[in-house]
Amino acid sequence: MHKVEKLPQVDGELGWLETAPESNVRLGARVKGDQEFDIAIIGAGFTGLSVALRFAEINPSARIAVVDALRVGEGSSGRNAGFLIDLPHNVDFSKTGVEHARSEHRLNMFGIERLRGFKDRYSIPFWNDAGKFMAAHEQSNLKGLDNFASMLQQAGFEYELVSGSDLNRRLGTDYYRSAVYTRGNVLVNPAALVRGLVKALPASVSLFESSPVQAIEYGPPHKLQFLGGSISAPIVVQATNSYSEQFGKLTHRIAPIFTYASLTQPLSDDQIRRYFGGVKPWGLTSAHQAGTTVRFTDDRRIFIRNTYDILSDLKATREKLELAWHQHRLSFEARFPFVKEMTFEYTWGGVFALTLNHEPIFKNAGEGVYVLGGCNGVGVVKGTYLGYYMADYISGIDSENLRFVQQHSNPSWIPPEPLLSIGGKHRLTRELGTAKGDV
Repeated sequence: MHKVEKLPQVDGELGWLETAPESNVRLGARVKGDQEFDIAIIGAGFTGLSVALRFAEINPSARIAVVDALRVGEGSSGRNAGFLIDLPHNVDFSKTGVEHARSEHRLNMFGIERLRGFKDRYSIPFWNDAGKFMAAHEQSNLKGLDNFASMLQQAGFEYELVSGSDLNRRLGTDYYRSAVYTRGNVLVNPAALVRGLVKALPASVSLFESSPVQAIEYGPPHKLQFLGGSISAPIVVQATNSYSEQFGKLTHRIAPIFTYASLTQPLSDDQIRRYFGGVKPWGLTSAHQAGTTVRFTDDRRIFIRNTYDILSDLKATREKLELAWHQHRLSFEARFPFVKEMTFEYTWGGVFALTLNHEPIFKNAGEGVYVLGGCNGVGVVKGTYLGYYMADYISGIDSENLRFVQQHSNPSWIPPEPLLSIGGKHRLTRELGTAKGDV
């Protein structure tokens, strides 16, 4: 029997969840008693729910269990920045080539349209086809923008260079020198979206919340152990991303990176009139990989995300949250000094799964066990299509997209602790120094 040592927790005040509709409604029961299913999926985020939804489409009579240690929307799926990325923003054509980028774009668009279908069918709120800005404040980081624009041009993707008064008008701040704008990105409240997907689950799917897996007895059939209950199934899918190595079927492939976010109180009518007149909701990532992500949301809040850390126990401390809050204040007031009286209503931390070569995990671990993860910070869309094609793979359905996923899901080796933390923290410190005012 394999014991699960590290479990997710709620790290701070989860702003997206608390501002989502019906956030207090429990969507699933706890696992109690001994139960049997045809397939058990660990993780009720975008990846796990995508597996369940597609598997149920293909196998309508299958008994499907989806279990999560937290409530739906409390995990990483509800803590991220809410970007549905269409264009890979960390592309390096010298390594992957233009055709690889086009294939990734095709998969990303498939994931976005799959989610759009559920949004339309179940009236999931806070969906905005706003596009995305990649921007730079520091002169030294304009090179990152130039490289991104050059790669987009090589691949034939549309983009717009924006600077000066035009950029200031569209953002409501003059902080940034220049930006690359792309149209295909969607902005969402990720907690509202992932909770909305639960409405699409058919009766053949049983959802269990607040049910951390304490141990697994691998078979088949495989037996998941919970406090006061168990689930047995011949097929187990581990859609656990940063926690994937806790289940014994994956080693030295994931570097879990902690990052932090804050969300302000809503801007007043007077503040909107004086400072944001005509400004539509927008989302912005930094031209520097250690820089700050910023959003002006549909409900008139400002979102700030930055500060990265490697925490081997996969939990944020109160001290870490306070340090992040202080950095968020500095970043917020630098960009929006005219509303610096605004308070942060929520501050939280979350973890994403980084792989060194940016390839995800799409693994058949044998005897009916499958592992998905390593979404590299773009898991809303990537997790959606990985989950979809994992259900196809298990069900024996082949496609060009599935073959591409299989060919490009070979994450490289990552050193064990303490080398991972030592090397990772050194790299993060160096990146922070070069980001400068883009943090």
